[in-house]
Amino acid sequence: MAAILLIEDDPLVRRGLQLALSRHGHDVRTAETGEGGLEEFHAVTPDVVVLDLMLPGIDGFEVCRRIRATSEAPVIMLTARGDDFDVVGGLEAGADDYVVKPAQPTVLDARIRAVLRRVPGGVADGVRTHGDLRIDTTALTVSVRGEAVTLTPTELRLLLTLSRAPGRVFSRDQLLEEVWEQSHLGDSRLVDNCVQRLRAKVEADSASPVYVQTVRGFGYRFGPV
Repeated sequence: MAAILLIEDDPLVRRGLQLALSRHGHDVRTAETGEGGLEEFHAVTPDVVVLDLMLPGIDGFEVCRRIRATSEAPVIMLTARGDDFDVVGGLEAGADDYVVKPAQPTVLDARIRAVLRRVPGGVADGVRTHGDLRIDTTALTVSVRGEAVTLTPTELRLLLTLSRAPGRVFSRDQLLEEVWEQSHLGDSRLVDNCVQRLRAKVEADSASPVYVQTVRGFGYRFGPV
């Protein structure tokens, strides 16, 4: 059972999703405004936040940014549209995934369970050292030049997936399947935005990446090679 914080201003949607997710075994707390959601977040420390973007007062984009400033808890955003403005804006704010409304409870439950599995387990024991980057696959910690780097579960799983085979090119579809547990019909923007956030944390110059390299027309690989 996961502790879920659902921040949604529509009372019918909020109540319906709360009941449905509770039937799937989750403990669901709710809030109807951005301000109330932030207060509830700091009070209960949920495992996952399900966040509507269009909220009165502080909107979902700002709520996500404030959560991400202090926590690596996974955030799944609810968007009324699947267009670039909502999706890219939410991902750039730090969201891990998104579901287009009206959200089917079974789909949302699957996304919640997938995001909770992204803290990797079963990785071979050992430390991977690549230049200034050190990845401890046992403790699941990352440091750059001796300074600890805090990654979200999705960012960590992406780094572990790429670094297990330096030089190998992973397509976006392959990364969607391995990191997000989505089929090839998933949204490649999830990959691209996560790569950007990961580079900002581990690269000395994210505009000239050494570790998470783009292979134009194919995908990404871990370097240097």
